[in-house]
Amino acid sequence: MTHPNPMVGAVVVKDGEVVGRGYHRGPGTPHAEAMALEEAGELSAGSTLYVTLEPCNHHGRTPPCTEAILARGVSRVVMAMRDPNPHVAGGGADRLREAGLRVEEGLLRREAAELNKGYLSLVLRGRPWLTVKMASTADGKAAAPGGNSRWITGEEARRVVHRMRRECDAVMVGSGTAILDDPELTVRMVSLGKGRPPRRVVVDSRLRLPLEGRLAMGGDPPVLVAVAEGHDRRAAEVLRSRGVEVLQCGNGDMVDLHLLLRMLGERGVAHLLVEGGPRLVGSLFREGLVDEVVLFLAPRVLGNPEAPDWVTGLGITSLTEAWEMRWTEVKRTGRDLMLRARPIEGWDPAAQVSPGI
Repeated sequence: MTHPNPMVGAVVVKDGEVVGRGYHRGPGTPHAEAMALEEAGELSAGSTLYVTLEPCNHHGRTPPCTEAILARGVSRVVMAMRDPNPHVAGGGADRLREAGLRVEEGLLRREAAELNKGYLSLVLRGRPWLTVKMASTADGKAAAPGGNSRWITGEEARRVVHRMRRECDAVMVGSGTAILDDPELTVRMVSLGKGRPPRRVVVDSRLRLPLEGRLAMGGDPPVLVAVAEGHDRRAAEVLRSRGVEVLQCGNGDMVDLHLLLRMLGERGVAHLLVEGGPRLVGSLFREGLVDEVVLFLAPRVLGNPEAPDWVTGLGITSLTEAWEMRWTEVKRTGRDLMLRARPIEGWDPAAQVSPGI
């Protein structure tokens, strides 16, 4: 919820005791280091500052954190990782070392990178971290024959999904899901707090979105519809008149998903949550764009070949060609299981930052 800034926490330790704590609450608010040092007060002198990200050394909406660290007389700074932002990278650590402070980096580097995987993806790849969320029966079906998917999972799992929405910058579905489910894609079952609602995105190459549907009405949070060259121009005019952003992604018959993710990155989307449908998820896998999968598995069996799978269209015919993933989390959510996995050959946030010295 600190978007577009990274999530940062800091503690000040003096003589083995924590004397100050702080975390960044959002753009324009004090940085974590400044908050922690303010709380520590005079005890900051000769202390150690632990922080999840390299302190900044540039003027933005707030003064440089390096100035506050030096002014308070901190003697040692332990940072989990360097900031890859070109406005910061290395500058904060170098400034502190030049002033005679002992600076160490790399402690809990992987955890810090995981905390800010969306920020790292946006800064280093120019596109959001992409999480696919799907609900499935125990035999891998995303809906009953005909497309009805309400509700495969129980209330607890659906509440977790709304928390996931709250913590991302945009929620995306394919045209099939938008037509069949007429979703709102808003945060409802949990409090939004001081966060901002995620942008809503529909991948709809031909622009088949019903003009009487909820997403076609626009409003807040904003709606973006990604289309291809041959889309319905009249429908596009209607949507634009309602404040919906219609974005042509490429000149082919299908939306260029790589281009779409770059365009979302340009709009500040650091974490993208994809909620279906099966064809869109298959296309994202095929293009190598999936960073993470969160699968909610319900203890139900349909056993009907006409029921849609949660991913389709990959055309894989042998196990040796299958997408290899690794489980990163398995837990109960009410009556259901939540399974989290990442492609083995996927983009690793922790591998993008310095191991430290």
